[in-house]
Amino acid sequence: MAGDLVRVTVTIPEDLLERLDGLSARRGMAPNRSEAIRDLIREKLVEEDVGEPGTEVAGSVTMVYDHHIPGLTQRLDEIQHEHLDVVVSKMHVHLDHGACLETIAVRGASDEVHALADKLLGSKGVRHGKLVCVAAACDHAHGHCHDHHR
Repeated sequence: MAGDLVRVTVTIPEDLLERLDGLSARRGMAPNRSEAIRDLIREKLVEEDVGEPGTEVAGSVTMVYDHHIPGLTQRLDEIQHEHLDVVVSKMHVHLDHGACLETIAVRGASDEVHALADKLLGSKGVRHGKLVCVAAACDHAHGHCHDHHR
């Protein structure tokens, strides 16, 4: 974090503060409330950044699906082939006789990555899934993100 630190006062209900302390402890930061609050603020700001169309993002689409649904595996592969510009890699795991877990590493413009995730996760037979994104490259010193590697 660049720049001078500024002290602020925040009023928080006691039960919320206890939950924050618990989160800090689980993350190994206890009793550093300031760092926990800074992390939560950064997390929320990244969520906003990666939602902007055109923002360069990296992340993963993770989904669980039923491979017994006729044509589903082929359809999921077709969708990925339609988006070769953002699909980086994938890992496929057999969870049991019918369920598969697939994690797809993605990188590209936010709107393209979200379009891919929407198609995959909206496919009939996908039980559940989630897209997780971060900015592809960040300039923390200036508080914004850029892609320096493409």
